[in-house]
Amino acid sequence: MFTEQDIEQIGAHGLCVADAERQMLRFREGFPYLDICRAAVAGDGILQADGAAAERYGAVYRELRPQRRVVKFVPASGAATRMFKALFEFLNDGVRSREVDELLAGLDRFAFAERLAEFTGGSRDPRTVVSNILTEGLGYGTLPKALILFHRYPDRNRTAFEEHLAEGALYAAGVGSEVCIHFTVSAEHREQFERLAAETVPFYEARFGVKYRIGYSCQKPSTDTLAVNPDDTPLRDGQGRLLFRPAGHGALIENLNEIDADLVFIKTVDNVAPDRLKSDTVIYKEMLAGLLLDLQRQAFGYLRRLDAGERVSAEEMASFVSGRLCRRLPASFAALEPQRQVGLLRELLDRPIRVCGMVKNEGEPGGGPFWVREADGGESLQIAESSQIAPQQKGLMTAATHFNPVDLVCGVRDYLGRKFDLTRYVDPQTGFISSKSQQGRPLKALELPGLWNGAMARWNTVFVEVPISTFSPVKVVGDLLRPQHRNG
Repeated sequence: MFTEQDIEQIGAHGLCVADAERQMLRFREGFPYLDICRAAVAGDGILQADGAAAERYGAVYRELRPQRRVVKFVPASGAATRMFKALFEFLNDGVRSREVDELLAGLDRFAFAERLAEFTGGSRDPRTVVSNILTEGLGYGTLPKALILFHRYPDRNRTAFEEHLAEGALYAAGVGSEVCIHFTVSAEHREQFERLAAETVPFYEARFGVKYRIGYSCQKPSTDTLAVNPDDTPLRDGQGRLLFRPAGHGALIENLNEIDADLVFIKTVDNVAPDRLKSDTVIYKEMLAGLLLDLQRQAFGYLRRLDAGERVSAEEMASFVSGRLCRRLPASFAALEPQRQVGLLRELLDRPIRVCGMVKNEGEPGGGPFWVREADGGESLQIAESSQIAPQQKGLMTAATHFNPVDLVCGVRDYLGRKFDLTRYVDPQTGFISSKSQQGRPLKALELPGLWNGAMARWNTVFVEVPISTFSPVKVVGDLLRPQHRNG
């Protein structure tokens, strides 16, 4: 299947031929669907915490935060192509949609309006405006969302990157009041991120009285996957070389695995609010983190007692695993010998933990939370995309009341203080195949298990309902005109 040139190219990506052959086999055989039991809903998989609980867990986090290395992890490498899709259609094909009309009508309300006028001379000609947003002037059509001006302020308007700086100062200052933020970026834009950081970090350090430590990483070439033709043969470019593609955000589990932290907050780059609306975000971030620390305290306590040779009730541990860690034990558990019960429970306790903030689904596209049956007959909480659900189970999607997690807090050290190897907790069976195109040629692409989908499938997972006010994504440019992105 592969030529000598192919083998050389595969090796240059950090892969071996066996890896490439496994990818080709995936295209031919596909991925199995998840065995969905039911949607996770309030009272059955999704915890509803009242204001008192939010304050109680928030206090736990605020007490322990100065003793913890906290990192805010922001996937920020994706280009804003979808954000400007309607504008590209207008520029390239002359299609003037409602979104284009809304942008032109509300142009002065965008945070980038003044900078745009420097290039247009104040012209309102539609093509002049749009071309200077996308390709000339601002050049936003090729930039990642993080580098786009999102919000207006009296002192300086802020990019999404800067909003993450401001947000991080409010809840993520760990040891020594240091705010550690890690952005995953594309290699071609890294210099622009570093330049923006050099320009803005001193301003936010002075404003919030913190010290920032900003880190960057790029998606590893070894996580790229082959593209194939519709007939599952390798897709090649004009020079006969194999075509590799980034394998989706699931590849970032490798980047996350290299983060030196006790707690990691994960949030998408476009889900930011202006300062006047940040209070709920802070309250519930702290609540999620405090709940995680409380769960760790109890899980670690059991593991340390077992290490010390204490007799620990299997029934007590099983109640914690099923009640608070939301892991339903298989029916066969009751018939196991006590020693084997303890062994199984120990293995379940000694895993990374993620506590996920979930908002009610108000029509946003994306996956949702479900109970999934494991190979041993037990049940675990997972985030499933529609492509992972069998056609005969699609009706379960309508039963899902909540959306993909808007916030994740991750506990990535074990009870002895050692970093978990997060790659051990990926379910490789949960990737998927998507249909794409390259310069007009149809192709099939292999997506690795998503970061908060199969890449974290074997973590202990707790879902907590958080208010919709913590969820303000910018999917299209017009979203920046919504009230939740207005700063006054």
